[in-house]
Parts: sequence; C-alpha cells; structure tokens
Amino acid sequence: MSGAHEVEPGLWVRGFTPPLALADYRLVAFDMDSTLINIECIDEIAAVAGRRTEVAAITEAAMRGEITDYADSLRLRLALLRGLPVAALETVYTTRLQLNPGVESFVAACRDAGLKTLLVSGGFTYFSERVRGRLKLDFARANTLDIQDGKLTGLLVSRPWGTIVDGAEKRRVLLEVAELMGIAPEQSIAVGDGANDLPMMNVAGLSIAFHPKPAVREQAMLSVTAGGMDRALALLRP
Repeated sequence: MSGAHEVEPGLWVRGFTPPLALADYRLVAFDMDSTLINIECIDEIAAVAGRRTEVAAITEAAMRGEITDYADSLRLRLALLRGLPVAALETVYTTRLQLNPGVESFVAACRDAGLKTLLVSGGFTYFSERVRGRLKLDFARANTLDIQDGKLTGLLVSRPWGTIVDGAEKRRVLLEVAELMGIAPEQSIAVGDGANDLPMMNVAGLSIAFHPKPAVREQAMLSVTAGGMDRALALLRP
C-alpha cells in the first residue's frame, strides 16, 4: 500500500498520525453493500434468478474500477434481472443479508460522539430502508427498483434528484447533507469499499476503507483489511 503503514495487523493509515478525535467530526456517510452488510445485493438477487455468474462479473469489474461508468454497469446488470418476481428480494433479505462484523459498534460509537449518520448506496431502497431502520441511521439515499405486476422490469424509478446513485451522486449527497448541517466537508467521514465510493471518500475529512478493493485501499486514509469495522475505533478516540 503506497504511502500507508500498518499500525496493527490489518489496520493501515495514510496521511495522519492516530489517534483522531471522533467528536471532531459531525457526519459519517456509509456505503451499504459489502460495507454495512455482508453481500452485494444485486449479485444475490441474480443468484436467485440463476444469473449470478454474469451479474457478479460486472459487479466485480465496477467495484475494482475496471468499468468506469457505474451507471452503465448497473443498467447492464438490471437488464439481466428483468421479469424476476419481487419475492426474490425478500428471499435475499431474510436468508442472505447480515450486518458486517463490528458495524453496530462502530455506528453506535459515531452516534454517541454526536455524529449524524448517512447511508448512501448504489444498491436498492428495498434493502437500504430496512438497514437504515436496523441501525437507526439519520439519512439514506439509494436506487429504487421499478416493479410492475410483482416483477422487476429491469429499470429504476426516476426520483426528484435523478435516477441512479453512482459515485458522483454519492459525493453530491455527502456535500449536500454537510451543507444542510452547516458544516464543512472536512467535518465528515466517508466509509466504503468500492471504486464508486471514492468520490465521496475524497471530499470527506476522513476516508475509511473497509475490506476494500485495491483501488480504494490505495487512496483511503484508514483501511481495515482484517476483522470488523469497529477495529477503526482503535485509532479514533471519543
């Protein structure tokens, strides 16, 4: 990891000397898939449909930054799921989705330090709203699947802010929430794992990569490459 050093096994820092004060920040923004939760939801939906290999290959390429247009990659994957019953989403949520280790402790520590919490995901509101409720997060934004007659259409619902949450939208949402809170972007923390998280991570005062893809690990200020998300708290005093 260029420019980073390992302070504990699986815990890397770049560009600062720990510990930092968690209470110096006011907002923390989280990616969802493979960050707050243990799965990439679209890959698991595809598995139910028998199309996991095709969809997962596109997901991996997008998260590694090999497909640079996240919106196009998402449209490609959604098209492969056209006609899938909405019951497949419930199957994924009830049988495959779990919070990642240490997430609840890390979120609680942020909340106790006075930070507002934001989930901003290129995934889907079907899952993000439930995760938001489980973790008692303050704000959330994600994509909304278009469902007609109980089946996925392969499209997304257009919202007042747009249609697709990609890297640019993640960055915009973090900056917008910070502005509404009356804080500088430097008073925010961004936590993610994939290439589409880099735009928001690059404008935050502290970027945390959780079990990240190589392109993200190379840029994050703090990287957790082993263990749970709560390991980051070893470098963040209250």
